[in-house]
Amino acid sequence: MTVSPSVASSNAAPSPATPRHPRLGVALDYAADFATAAAEVPEFERAGADVVAVSEAYSFDAVSRLGYLAAVTSTITLMSGILPIYSRTPTLLAMTAAGLDSVSGGRFELGIGTSGAQVIEGFHGVPFTAPLGHIRETIEICRSVWRRERVEHVGRNYSIPLPAGLGTGLGKPLKIINTPVRESIPIGIAALTQKAVAQTAEIANGWMPLFFHPERAAAAWSEALASGAAKRDPSLGALDTIVTVPLFIGEHVDPFLDAYRQRIALYVGGMGARGANFYNDLATRYGYGEEAARVQDLYLAGDKIAAAEALPDDIVTATSLIGTESHLRERLTALRDAGATTIIVQPIAPTAAGRIQSVAAVRAMLEALN
Repeated sequence: MTVSPSVASSNAAPSPATPRHPRLGVALDYAADFATAAAEVPEFERAGADVVAVSEAYSFDAVSRLGYLAAVTSTITLMSGILPIYSRTPTLLAMTAAGLDSVSGGRFELGIGTSGAQVIEGFHGVPFTAPLGHIRETIEICRSVWRRERVEHVGRNYSIPLPAGLGTGLGKPLKIINTPVRESIPIGIAALTQKAVAQTAEIANGWMPLFFHPERAAAAWSEALASGAAKRDPSLGALDTIVTVPLFIGEHVDPFLDAYRQRIALYVGGMGARGANFYNDLATRYGYGEEAARVQDLYLAGDKIAAAEALPDDIVTATSLIGTESHLRERLTALRDAGATTIIVQPIAPTAAGRIQSVAAVRAMLEALN
């Protein structure tokens, strides 16, 4: 993950040690046909993509897909975006990351998150408790494994080895058998709440916000980022802000904006329960509290179309790369200036050629940024 400034103000600019251009990534959707998507990844690599991110929900797992992509690529960085921590033990996450880093020759970055109670408890049957504590301890354990230390961890959420009172008492401290390619694999965290973002800025290599609004990001997150940065170990470098956006380049964009609008409405209106929806809270921090409340009311009442129509146009256009080339140049500049250091696009052109061409076009736009 690149070393870059975090979101500190609406006029954030790269520091002298920061690469002028953000990295360019491509995201593969967990619901897409993988054979089709995988065939395009080497083309994205040739078109100048630096990263390919594979997501995972209650879907096919991301790990098997990343392993396949490691074999058909040579330079592109592989990123999990994200692996939920509750469905894997911390040591299994560490083993998986080390394994993917090995088969890719040191090209893997571990993106993790908590997911949500609906998925974790509803699909995995695991209690969704103490998310911040689970994230912090998971990272501590992963880094210990990669350093090939004998894992001994006593925390509120994980005890390794398991003490006799919780098991047979036969467990003993072990270290990973293989020698990892790197003893410090970059870790990015998907985080939206103030406390989660502050912790991410303190302990992670990267931050993966969803629905990143460049002009309003500072209002939503600067205080949390500054709080975490004040506690950050300097050896971690600056935080890599990893922003994911849908991508379509063209004149006739209404169908693509409408589809994206419906997706945002699903998150702002229907994710979580009333009073426990992180995306609704984010829209409120962006300054759209009344609109966010109306979207949720309509969505939970079953009127999804009206809920989508109630979203402010600004949220839809500012958090996407959908429009003409001149519009995209403006949005890429806004993203860069707001502190985005990795921009991961989700190409939504209807043809493979269109998707590949759009990635190549964004590569050229990023390189032309002043």
